[in-house]
Amino acid sequence: MRACFSSSNIMLPRKATAEDAWAVVACDQYTSQPEYWEDVERIVEGKPSTLNIIFPEVYLPEIDERIARIRANMEDYLKENILSEAVYDGFVLVERTTESGTRLGLVGKVDLESYDFTPGNGALIRATEGTVTSRIPPRVRIRSGAIIESPHVMMLIDDREKKLIEPLYEKRSGFAALYDATLMKGGGRVKGYAIEGEEAEAVNALLLDMQRASGGFFISVGDGNHSLVTAKSWWDELKERLSPEEREGHPARYALAELVNLHSPALRFEPVHRVLFGVDAGALYRGFIAYCGGLGVKAVGGDDLTFKGRGLNESFSLEGAKGRLPVDILQGYLDGFLAENEKACVDYIHGEETPLVLSEERGNCAIFLKSLDKRALFPAIAAGGVLPRKTFSMGEAHEKRYYMECRKIR
Repeated sequence: MRACFSSSNIMLPRKATAEDAWAVVACDQYTSQPEYWEDVERIVEGKPSTLNIIFPEVYLPEIDERIARIRANMEDYLKENILSEAVYDGFVLVERTTESGTRLGLVGKVDLESYDFTPGNGALIRATEGTVTSRIPPRVRIRSGAIIESPHVMMLIDDREKKLIEPLYEKRSGFAALYDATLMKGGGRVKGYAIEGEEAEAVNALLLDMQRASGGFFISVGDGNHSLVTAKSWWDELKERLSPEEREGHPARYALAELVNLHSPALRFEPVHRVLFGVDAGALYRGFIAYCGGLGVKAVGGDDLTFKGRGLNESFSLEGAKGRLPVDILQGYLDGFLAENEKACVDYIHGEETPLVLSEERGNCAIFLKSLDKRALFPAIAAGGVLPRKTFSMGEAHEKRYYMECRKIR
């Protein structure tokens, strides 16, 4: 059996860079707040930073210009030795401290042949939510010409006995320290330790044993699903041009990611709220109630959903949903509404503060949801599919993974 998650050569920036402006938050955060990314640009101006080798989605209209700059910056970082290999055939043990506590992770490589994002598949690594296919082509354009990758993908392992990552953390004083940095704009602190040699071999063996015992479903993708879909899509295209021998060890067959234990106390599942723009909030709410009625579902007292806009503040739960999640019913309604209303659009936002502010503006409607019990995640996926897209977020926006480690992909 081939391991679906294993050790890798991993690149890191010079320590002085890592402690300064190198790490920035995941590219799919703060997409309705260009001022956040403008501030990041001011912070990193003139300094090596992952901002220069990733594509914040807030800048999608500038895609051609930015892709060219990203490729040039990647080449410069390698030529100038800003990035170099710091871990050989090993892992990075990550210690991330935020308001939620200390979250531990293990950075290694994913075998994309073991990953499938389509609903109902039987792959060892599966997506947790539906894929927005329109988000993939721009990302594939970036990856197809990239020399290196830097991940914001966080994957989950259902390690109730805490056999994998936690024992490594207990031995962290015996591992080489790679970085210790304060993350910009409230991201907390992050430390990294090198897991190499015999220790890495032992981790690989344990991962393979756990994979064999998983019953065929070993890892779920928590954050960064679209980035992993991008890597998979590019690999599926590229491998058609390779011989069977070349496919076996080609670096693009793999993607760097951080593995986190689902049962970490510091891993909190937060709801992802929706904000509709270019709508009549009251009409949107009434339309949803009517939509539910057509499904035999009734709005009753509760707080599973809250519609908020100018002159609107309605909280309720759904009765008669026959096991369907409120977010599932809501997303079905919104998909149909947006298809019929071309001037309307939606953004998916972590945290309540920004949706609350946006809900006060004319033409906007914020929809707030309650979070999913994370213990239900693996059984829900194993039962036969993926959850509706943007069902949950692992922590607030500033607690998302920041780009740090890199890896050559060609």
